[in-house]
Amino acid sequence: MQSSSSSVLSPDWSAIIAVVLGVTAFSVAQGLTYPLVSLTLEAQGYSSSLIGVNAIAYAAGMGASTLLVGSLTARWRPDRLIIFSLVVCSLCLATFAASSSFVVWGVARFLLGFFTSMIFMLGEAWLNAACPDRLRGRVSGLYGMGICGGFAAGPLAIPLFGSAGGLGFALTAVYLAIVAFATAMLMFSTRTVPEPSSTADVFRFFKAAPVLVGMVFIFGFADIAAISAMPVYFVKMGYSESFAALSVTVLALPTALAQPFIGVLLDKLPRERVALAAVGTAAFSYLMLPSMTSQIAILGIFALMGVAVFSLYTCALTILGERYSGAMLVAGAAAFALVYAAGSAAGSGLTGAIMEAAGPQAGPLSVGLGLAAFTVLLVFARRR
Repeated sequence: MQSSSSSVLSPDWSAIIAVVLGVTAFSVAQGLTYPLVSLTLEAQGYSSSLIGVNAIAYAAGMGASTLLVGSLTARWRPDRLIIFSLVVCSLCLATFAASSSFVVWGVARFLLGFFTSMIFMLGEAWLNAACPDRLRGRVSGLYGMGICGGFAAGPLAIPLFGSAGGLGFALTAVYLAIVAFATAMLMFSTRTVPEPSSTADVFRFFKAAPVLVGMVFIFGFADIAAISAMPVYFVKMGYSESFAALSVTVLALPTALAQPFIGVLLDKLPRERVALAAVGTAAFSYLMLPSMTSQIAILGIFALMGVAVFSLYTCALTILGERYSGAMLVAGAAAFALVYAAGSAAGSGLTGAIMEAAGPQAGPLSVGLGLAAFTVLLVFARRR
């Protein structure tokens, strides 16, 4: 059984399809639970602070899984852990549909964060282990499209099925159960599996790959700033709430559709140059946003922003598989999860605080300047 990505001469398509299916399902579940849990708890009369506590339970679960992924992969095969994680996620969503207890929801939210993060980390490692380097960018692009599409599709359950009665949770639970079964069937024909890792490997990766870690941090920062802070920016600048909501859709759809094309570029061009172009374009889009006055121009630059920002992650994932193999693949994926969480927390909180202190336009300008500074750092890193 192969485990090193460098030893794979032909793609293990069964593993690749299983990973894309599993991570897309994870993204649908996360895209649904973020807004739907908050809306349901608010409708039940819980305060904003308690709703925040419930959200913290999800983040705590994600953090715990990052620290425990090494010991879990040492005991159980990673591919079987992915199936088990999908089943537990399905049960968590079914719990949301069946119970109204705040404590039960908190426990379910913690477990959901834990096992969705496990799917994310092990899936990325397995994807790279199953993929020859000549196709790595294209496969990472398909993976990125699955993540973006899942996040965009998840919230659609709310207008379709409403936030009351738990129907959205129940149907998503059934969907995850079906994906878990399909993934199990695909595993009968897989040829690869990621190697076990350890917590020490995670911290070793931070030291070995600071540029990749920085790319994912900047991605998390700019991605969440676009999704959460920029709609607020639009409202503060006098645009309607419907326009702000439309901007998120315009951000998500082109981003999903563009990732396979970014993957082709990663396989045809030097990957560091593609990453440099992505972060530079993201910086340009943020810096240009305050000067846009036409709504069409704003939506156009916003679509470009989404494509460029998410392409940073597709680049980082591709370069991870190119440079590392074995246990370091799982360690790298776990490190990515940690720094993405840190970057997204900073992107949401810091951008909002800057807009409050210095005015709405300071929000996109500050993110753009941060991206521009990282572009300069990438240039120096390439020269070294």
